[in-house]
Amino acid sequence: MSPEPPAQPAAEPEFSAGGVVVRGEEVVVIVPTRRGPGGVRVLALPKGHPEAGESPAQGALREVREEAGVSGDLLESLGVVEYSYERRRRRIAKRVEFFLIEYREGDPADHDHEVEQARWMPLREAATSLTYPGEREIVARALSRRAPGR
Repeated sequence: MSPEPPAQPAAEPEFSAGGVVVRGEEVVVIVPTRRGPGGVRVLALPKGHPEAGESPAQGALREVREEAGVSGDLLESLGVVEYSYERRRRRIAKRVEFFLIEYREGDPADHDHEVEQARWMPLREAATSLTYPGEREIVARALSRRAPGR
């Protein structure tokens, strides 16, 4: 049995921005074409890397348009999710800032090639059904901020 090759040093931390686009009591969710660990389909929020010169909020609005086919008005930051993953035997530290966005226009069917499916889902269902715990927590925050009396 040959020894396992040593792990590569950690890569630079990555930053992405994403959106929780709400329409009434619904949120837009995506199934990216890129699979999760073990080839599992992922149910997620739209997110991606801001482009040169974009603020995190601008990047989130653009990613929502591209990945989910919708656009809206930015309301507030919902906070940052931090996690790590492995790519090419390197551990990647990732930070994603999510923004609450009020739906204005568009159709989830107009998503880009990086997304297999985009659709509306009840906020309460998304808070328990999204694949990753950090994204479920972000949707729970959005749900609490939309509660009557807040």
